[in-house]
Amino acid sequence: MRILVAEDLYLLRDGLVRLIEACGHEVVAQAATGPETLDALRTARPDVSVIDVRMPPTQSDEGLRAALTARREIPGLPVLILSQHVEQLYARELLADGSGGVGYLLKESVFDADQFLDALERVAAGGTAMDPAVIAKLLSAGTPGGALDRLTEREHAVLGLMAEGLSNQAIGRRLFLSESAVSKYTTSMFGKLGILDDDDTNRRVRAVLTYLNSRT
Repeated sequence: MRILVAEDLYLLRDGLVRLIEACGHEVVAQAATGPETLDALRTARPDVSVIDVRMPPTQSDEGLRAALTARREIPGLPVLILSQHVEQLYARELLADGSGGVGYLLKESVFDADQFLDALERVAAGGTAMDPAVIAKLLSAGTPGGALDRLTEREHAVLGLMAEGLSNQAIGRRLFLSESAVSKYTTSMFGKLGILDDDDTNRRVRAVLTYLNSRT
């Protein structure tokens, strides 16, 4: 894969570059500020980008804003956002266009190389990759009411794992279910959420967006 790494801390950026290249991928661009990130996204158009939320010049959310701007200009451009803390708004904004190819990981997850690279590959393929800690916080902050109330406890569990970006096969392993059983739960879940038949990736993204928007 052709990958952009945008991170203002040199040691972390260098570590990410070394990890990515050691796994056989190509780092086509690096950036250390929000404006540099946006320029690199526009010119390099990488297969996937790893972008820190907080970057110079103001250390607020320049990285996220650069990613969102680039995705508006280049629909579906895959981006994996890194953050020091769980911010529910960031997760919702990333998924708002419903096109997939987005991820949100806490920086501490980067120290698990397999999880990080798996997330990169899923995002590059047009899927989603949400950090389990993000999902846990969204669950704990949930409020009653809305379409999700129609889901069973098992369907809630399936949707939570889907939000992390897991495939039906991986969800089945986590919940000790067959892949066909997971498929039945997802079909029922899509129906209860009013998500009409479409390509599977888009339906999954729309289901996850419904899930995140209900957790305010």
